[in-house]
Amino acid sequence: MVDLKSLDLPELIEFIGSIGEKPFRAKQIYEWMHKKKVVSFDEMTNISKSFREKLKEVSVLNVAKIDIKQVSKLDGTAKYLMRLNDGNAVETVLMRYKHGNSVCVSSQVGCRMGCRFCASTVGGLVRSLAPSEMLEQVYNIERDTGERVSNIIIMGIGEPFDNYENVMRFVRMISDENGLNISERNITVSTCGIVENIRRLSKEGLHITLAISLHAPNDEIRREMMPVANKYTIAEILEACEDFVKETKRRVTFEYTLVEGVNDSPENAAELSLLMKNHLFHVNLIPLNQVEGRFGKRSRQKNIQNFKNMLENNHINVTIRRELGSDIDAACGQLRKSSS
Repeated sequence: MVDLKSLDLPELIEFIGSIGEKPFRAKQIYEWMHKKKVVSFDEMTNISKSFREKLKEVSVLNVAKIDIKQVSKLDGTAKYLMRLNDGNAVETVLMRYKHGNSVCVSSQVGCRMGCRFCASTVGGLVRSLAPSEMLEQVYNIERDTGERVSNIIIMGIGEPFDNYENVMRFVRMISDENGLNISERNITVSTCGIVENIRRLSKEGLHITLAISLHAPNDEIRREMMPVANKYTIAEILEACEDFVKETKRRVTFEYTLVEGVNDSPENAAELSLLMKNHLFHVNLIPLNQVEGRFGKRSRQKNIQNFKNMLENNHINVTIRRELGSDIDAACGQLRKSSS
């Protein structure tokens, strides 16, 4: 069965022709799926019943169902547990800002990267998501709220660069003028530092933001926190990021989760400053969102502020990430592939 919602428009035109229908029908179907966000073939009312029946026989319309929705009493952030066609589930988060609605999208069911402080790695990787299943997370939230999504962050469950081709297809489809037409500049993809795919992204011709989950100022500390650091050194990651900046003229964001007594000392801040200096880099400090049974304790507020001040004194662009949805386990590092 063909996953119809994962086909881009040229592919859909080709597929519709292959089953004996006229090309203009593909544009109608594409609009039903990606603009009107229908959940069944029967809603495609300008297509004959016989054609709809034919589509049911040869293709599938992937739809995610909302199993659980939790809304933060602190800030209105909403966390959705979405059930996929095969029974697996992922979590997706809606965050409301003055500049518009942002959705944090999952790219895999589970994750095999094994970062010690992250809930998403519990239970390992089940499978990667199809483009349609990533699109559905956004479409589902727009259906539920009746509000437009204007920003996408691919930073939920999974390592996006461990599902590279499907993530790139998702980015192109979500930004397609024939679909939701979300600006590429409003899309961020986060990776723990898979170097060969950072380099591939540099050549994609996209204007998206690259974010690197760094979390340490040196390889020794990073290996303690992130198994992926045994394969890629910080120097290799930074070299690939420098090439990304040269190729795209886009700033790279480095995410740095502060863990008490591990990576939050003044010496760590000085080390990080040396890595970041004189580059088009930005540091986003993240107070650790503690997960039961996982590594680390949140840095004290005083240490977080001192760390930020030291970076600023060294002329590093730095922010402290605003915490959203912490009372419903929707904050960074807290997403899981089930509600348990």
